[in-house]
Amino acid sequence: MDLACAADDIAAETARWLAHLRAERRLSPKTLEAYARDLRQCLVFLSAHWGETVTLPRFAALQASDIRAFMAARRADDIGGRSLMRALAGLRSFGRFLEREGKGKVGALSAIRPPKVGKSLPKPIQMAAAKRLADAGERAGETREAWILARDAAVMALLYGSGLRISEALGLKRRDVPAPGAGDVLIVTGKGNKTRMVPVLQNVLALIQDYVGMCPHQLPAEGPIFVGARGGPLSPRIIQLAMERLRGALGLPDSATPHALRHSFATHLLSRGGDLRAIQELLGHASLSTTQIYTGIDSERLFEVYKSAHPRG
Repeated sequence: MDLACAADDIAAETARWLAHLRAERRLSPKTLEAYARDLRQCLVFLSAHWGETVTLPRFAALQASDIRAFMAARRADDIGGRSLMRALAGLRSFGRFLEREGKGKVGALSAIRPPKVGKSLPKPIQMAAAKRLADAGERAGETREAWILARDAAVMALLYGSGLRISEALGLKRRDVPAPGAGDVLIVTGKGNKTRMVPVLQNVLALIQDYVGMCPHQLPAEGPIFVGARGGPLSPRIIQLAMERLRGALGLPDSATPHALRHSFATHLLSRGGDLRAIQELLGHASLSTTQIYTGIDSERLFEVYKSAHPRG
């Protein structure tokens, strides 16, 4: 990393820090690149801010006002809250590394509050497209075994029909899922190992039963109902890849992910007059404020309808 604004001592520690993150923390190349870029930008700023080359002792004596000035400068460059949060996390990581190595304690970094990050609205899938994702026939041209296509369709239908997280759907045991006509509720284990009851549609249970009947592997009552090609637990990545193929076939945007089916479940319920508290319970949200993001989606949609339909729009 080119650090013309920094003295040799801090440049050397930067290289050691990045090597530590790569070897011991096993951070991804993209994260390492981002951390290195954030630190370089900070050092460039500090060099101009102080009017001198940044040395290790000078950096260790960093003041909270210096960090705030750097964050303000980055904000002025239209850098978003998430990028600023990552930059502060990288600087704190570098500060902790220097402290562990006995090169000084950069106490100012811990005194800075991370920037607030606004919650982005989830992007639901249109109702018609969400229904088509649960149709195994949409992938009829693929050279995959029929039971695998039926399995993926059943998982998609479950995500949209009951609003489950993908981990919750793939965590279901065979005994957890009733046969069509034998029940209409699932007991799901969600975040924090909390269980909740969610309704399940009979047509979704029928799709699951079709898959079970075609599956070539044994599905014991205590084992997972959804299994991989070799009979082991099904990886979420397999469903994500299936969704990627369906996106191309149906012309859907990149935002159409398995988790977007959960968003679609909540949004479509709300648009049909569903009660927000009930949707909170169905989704397994600990706080109503988490569920309230869907009111933002619905309001946005209503405003778009208003603008397009109003005579003066």
